[in-house]
Amino acid sequence: MTHKFKGKKILVTGGAAGLGRAYALAFSAEGGHIILADINDGGMALVKAEVEAQGGSAEWHHCDMADEAQIAALGAAVCAAHPKLDVLINNAGLHLGEIARGFFGLGQAKWQHFFAVNTIAPLLLAEALRPALKAAKGVIINKSSMASYQPQTAYGITKAALNILTHAMAAQFGADEIRCVAIAPGLMATEAAERGVESDNWERIKAMQSVKRQGTAQDIANLGVFLASEEGSFINNQVILCDGGNAMRGFRM
Repeated sequence: MTHKFKGKKILVTGGAAGLGRAYALAFSAEGGHIILADINDGGMALVKAEVEAQGGSAEWHHCDMADEAQIAALGAAVCAAHPKLDVLINNAGLHLGEIARGFFGLGQAKWQHFFAVNTIAPLLLAEALRPALKAAKGVIINKSSMASYQPQTAYGITKAALNILTHAMAAQFGADEIRCVAIAPGLMATEAAERGVESDNWERIKAMQSVKRQGTAQDIANLGVFLASEEGSFINNQVILCDGGNAMRGFRM
């Protein structure tokens, strides 16, 4: 490893499993100190132990991204402990169950909850962390989805909105030399996806890719490391698909 993030601080929301775990291990392998945030304390403790087992350092904070007060408290705690934050990865979100299937009949409360977690929370957390991000001239990486390109469910719609918000964040945070990009994964092999996506969809979706293998969490983590690194430092205000060249969007129907 090149240790390109030695001495740098990386905050990963949704860090207890899946893509969040992959980000944590990838940035730790490059020397970064990992700050985990999630509602799954046990999962974060396990990821912290994995980071430390590979020679890295990590800490974790309980935070529900549906709760504005908890988001503000997380931002304040991180800024107090770490005057500079180099990378914020807004990975936490809702993506399985009703949000992935629903459109009609959800009602206002559910729509507001889905948007609060998947679209608004990334902005609120970045805003709370702005002093530390500014001090580091850091980067914000939002988690979009290939479903945002032809949204036909609540999930895709919240991610399409996040794409637009990413562009606005890049403009607004750019005044402080903070970059903002988003990664739009395809269907990636994670524990949650394997539990929540019907078995028929895996081969059907893979058949529509020009890269004929299953995407993994490591594929997304590798892209995140590149975008946050010096090599990716001229990339800003972009939503980057990482889906094996899949011809289909909005597959969560």
